[in-house]
Amino acid sequence: MKFKLTLIVIWVIGFTTLNAQDIFIQRGKASFYADKFDGRTTASGEKYKHSKPTAAHLTLPFGTKVKVTNLANDLSVIVTINDRGPYVQGRIIDLSKSAAKKLEFISQGLADVSIQVVDYESDIKGTSQAGRPDMKDLALVEKNEYYKLEASRVDPHGYGVQIGSYMELVNLMRVSESLKSSYQKQVTVEVSILNKVKVYKIIVGNLSNRSKAEDLKRRLHKEYPDSFIIGFKE
Repeated sequence: MKFKLTLIVIWVIGFTTLNAQDIFIQRGKASFYADKFDGRTTASGEKYKHSKPTAAHLTLPFGTKVKVTNLANDLSVIVTINDRGPYVQGRIIDLSKSAAKKLEFISQGLADVSIQVVDYESDIKGTSQAGRPDMKDLALVEKNEYYKLEASRVDPHGYGVQIGSYMELVNLMRVSESLKSSYQKQVTVEVSILNKVKVYKIIVGNLSNRSKAEDLKRRLHKEYPDSFIIGFKE
């Protein structure tokens, strides 16, 4: 479900205590890194190594520890998120080769898995905190805040740049307002549900081709280094 967002109304929201294990569980396909990626720099700035238990995920903060279970044989491995991806529809995580070996699906190439957050460690860039969401994901409102609401359901095509995921609506409003003011681009909000919890993904732009999306991503990179390109419709 996607909505075109202009500005949205929100009133006082207080602190929310969140348990990481209760928030994030997914099921889908897992893949693993090809040999050519060994030694390359990941989105977090770390070098990818086949021997390390790491993985790529589209939205989880860098440093998050995730338990991945192969649903075919019930084998599990714990990996640390340090990269972005996979960018193939239906795949939810891209594992290091050593992690895939522990799950015993190297010969198959793909596996049906479940992934569960087991800990939010300190983010590689120093933003996340163990066992609770980052402070930027908590709604801190000292007094009432007012936003004008003007939203409509849309069916977007082309490409956009996803800059983040939020659970608190007040943060969604603030970031969306800032983006519209700074970049003069359409802001779209994708609403998804993860383990019965709503997550709001902010996507900037509705561009006709990937080249234009790459240009926008470069503009956004300094302020939103974890942003990535998404295709609304393939």
